[in-house]
Amino acid sequence: MTVHEARLGRYYEDFVVGDVYQHPLGRTISEADNTWFTLLTMNTNQNHFNAHFAARAPVGKIIVNSGFSVAVVLGLSVIDVSQTAMMNLGWDEIRLTHPVFVGDTLYAESIVVDKRESRSRPYAGIVTCRTRGLNQDGDEVMSWRRAVMVYKRDAPHDKGYFPRAKTGPMEA
Repeated sequence: MTVHEARLGRYYEDFVVGDVYQHPLGRTISEADNTWFTLLTMNTNQNHFNAHFAARAPVGKIIVNSGFSVAVVLGLSVIDVSQTAMMNLGWDEIRLTHPVFVGDTLYAESIVVDKRESRSRPYAGIVTCRTRGLNQDGDEVMSWRRAVMVYKRDAPHDKGYFPRAKTGPMEA
């Protein structure tokens, strides 16, 4: 029997400038998602939670809170871009290019635009990607540039964290 250590994502060595990752999951935005996030973040703009008010605005319906839609697209990219990251270093050039509505399904894709070894941490490298979010119709709804510090394959920090069962090995 082979036991495979818990692991997801890519290490610094796996990234190649120019490679595109079409992140595997999509996420449909519900009214509850938008309302909860808007209330939790104290966003008082009624275009996010008052259908009567939003109907009078130029778009004519509730727009999903952009903080939430950005967080969802970021989250969709984690499995490929930053699952093995030790920290985000920054986001630049954030653009919200198309409104997101309740019922839309968001997808994300990222292209690696730069990578370099860390000067201060020999066990890590810095990967920079451009990420964009798409809705179910293929409309680009947002984009940004993000730099993230990612562990190298031989870094010890993200290994050996899975607990050992006190009762011994698992049996069939």
